Amino acid sequence: MAMISSGVRRASRVFAALALLASGTAFANPEPWQLNMTRGVTPISQRIHDVHMIALWVCVGIGIIVFGAMIYAMLKFRKSKGAVPAQFSHNSTLEAIWTVVPIIILVVMAWPATKLLVDMADVENSDMTVKVTGYQWKWRYEYVDYYKKATGVNFISSLDAESNRIRQPGSGLDPKSAKDGSYDSYLLNVDKPLVVPTGVKIRFVITGDDVIHSWWVPSLGWKQDAIPGIINDQWTQIETPGVYRGQCAELCGKDHGFMPIVVKAVPKAEFEQWLATQEAEAAAAKAPATAQANVPAATQG
Repeated sequence: MAMISSGVRRASRVFAALALLASGTAFANPEPWQLNMTRGVTPISQRIHDVHMIALWVCVGIGIIVFGAMIYAMLKFRKSKGAVPAQFSHNSTLEAIWTVVPIIILVVMAWPATKLLVDMADVENSDMTVKVTGYQWKWRYEYVDYYKKATGVNFISSLDAESNRIRQPGSGLDPKSAKDGSYDSYLLNVDKPLVVPTGVKIRFVITGDDVIHSWWVPSLGWKQDAIPGIINDQWTQIETPGVYRGQCAELCGKDHGFMPIVVKAVPKAEFEQWLATQEAEAAAAKAPATAQANVPAATQG
């Protein structure tokens, strides 16, 4: 009975995944048994998904034609039916067709893909800049500016304490006990998420401090290497509020699997309130050090 129950559960998961694919919907964050590429929550990620689907259906069409012709030939012209091999060397018309048609298909596919790549590289006219620095094994986020106004907000984002406690050898704790609301967040949650506003074009400048990392949030549609001594940039504009998760995508050392990324997108007004609070806290923390530095040496003595 246990084996039957397990098989039924496995089959139900497969059918659920197939239903998800057939419906054309996808969750913002990749889910277990998800068969298709996530559509994401940014205009760029959705265009990437559309280009992916064009290529997928072109491949499906070609596969149907090729394998259909092969199966038809195997059944229709098999030796047991007395078929005799044709005696010809080539067919100029067919050769022209299967040369020209693939060229046309490639051009049709290349046009939206090239336009997409150009737009992905366009970081101009951004309203906000965030610097991302990869460390072994955490991320630093610095809010460089917001609508041309410099901010003093920066912080380290690390694996959350609950996941860190569970992952320790011999902890005896169940990874499924790690929850962020109803979400199974084991190794996918952090102590301080990157908070960003929706509807704002955000430029990311990404680098590394020790070894090569890679900042990747599937819902944003891209990933970018964080390389020491090199500044890479990308941009995003999240349209839908929510929590979007990612991970380091470059093997960077023994704790590579323990440096998740969490992006929390909130409405613009809520973000501005959060940013003002963070700036006030940063200023308050900096004030004692500034005051101490301004005290004359004789007074300090």
